[in-house]
Amino acid sequence: MSENTNIVNAEEEWTPKTNPWLIIMPVMLATFMYALDETVANVALPHIAGSYSVSNQESIWVLTSYLMASSIVIPMIDFFCKFFGRKNFFMFGVFIFTIASFLCGIANSIGMIVIARAMQGVGGGCLMPMAQAICMECFKGEERNKAMAVFRLVVVVAPILGPVMGGYITENWSWPYIFFINVPFGFLCIALAKRFLEDPPYASKQKNVHLDKWGFLFLCIWLVPLQIVLDKGNDADWFNAAWVCWLSAIAFIGGISFFITQVKGKKPLIKLEVLKDPNFCFGTGMLILINAVLLASLAILPQMLQNMMGYDAFTSGLAIMPRGLGAFLALAIFGGLGGRLSYKTYGIIGLTCLGMGGWILGGLNLEISMMNIVLPNFIFGIGLVFSMMPITTLSCITLRDDQMTNASGFQNLLKTIGGAVGTSLVATMISRFSQVHQNGLVKFLHDTNNIYADRLSSYASSFIHQAGDMANAT
Repeated sequence: MSENTNIVNAEEEWTPKTNPWLIIMPVMLATFMYALDETVANVALPHIAGSYSVSNQESIWVLTSYLMASSIVIPMIDFFCKFFGRKNFFMFGVFIFTIASFLCGIANSIGMIVIARAMQGVGGGCLMPMAQAICMECFKGEERNKAMAVFRLVVVVAPILGPVMGGYITENWSWPYIFFINVPFGFLCIALAKRFLEDPPYASKQKNVHLDKWGFLFLCIWLVPLQIVLDKGNDADWFNAAWVCWLSAIAFIGGISFFITQVKGKKPLIKLEVLKDPNFCFGTGMLILINAVLLASLAILPQMLQNMMGYDAFTSGLAIMPRGLGAFLALAIFGGLGGRLSYKTYGIIGLTCLGMGGWILGGLNLEISMMNIVLPNFIFGIGLVFSMMPITTLSCITLRDDQMTNASGFQNLLKTIGGAVGTSLVATMISRFSQVHQNGLVKFLHDTNNIYADRLSSYASSFIHQAGDMANAT
């Protein structure tokens, strides 16, 4: 029997020595922290913008830098797992994430917090793909379904709870504490990982591990300029600015070059052969769109509630919490029905609920009550569970165990890119359409408009009164 055959057999027969439910304790804790930090800063963005005297659109960089940095590190997971051993790399990722969280809390400028958030993304980007792979590998049969249900619960609920927790902490303490809270849990996660995690043969420390340097270089050349264009392009009037044209061209060339190196390279960062699996290919495409919609809506809705409707940070987060309630209800239904419905049926129901919730949210205006926000978010939460849970399982269920780390890394790369691009595009559209609507309102600002004249007179009287009070005080 050849050496390669022995390795394959060892991979197929590998089972953890420790109780698998103990193994996934640090895994679920790390996943929760990473997923929570995708949205925990959303409701604090107006406070962060005020602290650093920047616009709301610039404060969105706090979200997009985190997501894009995560995207860059995700394809490196397979290499680092074999170079350091997956257990050691997992603990190192949690450590980087924890230190970066502390740096976010003490940041004294928008530049520093964006860099710290990018560092946080680098540390956290590796956690979710490894967690998904560990859950799939440590369990078999029905136990695997239960473990993946727990994993999906964390992945779905954590981003939904993020705005509520972020709002409560911001209003009762201060926004830096939404990052400081990760520090004790981060070190607890490291201790649990050191105690319980195990390395399978195909994810243990190995010698002569190859790094696809060109692939990593082209990945950075693709994603970094792309995110800069998406974040800053609107301020420069898009392709009317020469630097936007140049960066767009560089990103396009980098993206094409990256996929060429992955197809032709002998040991690429990402093994694109998983795209030959129809379940993985189409399931990943759907997850990209769902993640883009989820993160984009969670980024803009709290700002609308705070800036336009006068909600405080906690109340705006509380208004979004029904997504979590809808998710819990969907999980209860999912668990109760079991296998009575196919995963495809669950997916169709979920996508329908997402569309319905999005359509209702699209009709929001300033003359609404809390229930107008609660109902569509509740429907949205049901849709997220009924779509993401079956689609995630179906996309990976036909892959081999030794493909899990690579496949989950590739899937999370594309999902995270989708979330970053969706968030940037929504912020750009808000800024762009605000200018359009403001330009349309200008024609009504004249003295013959009684509403405008009355409002102008009221503001003038108020300013005169305030100026008089200040003069008397001095």
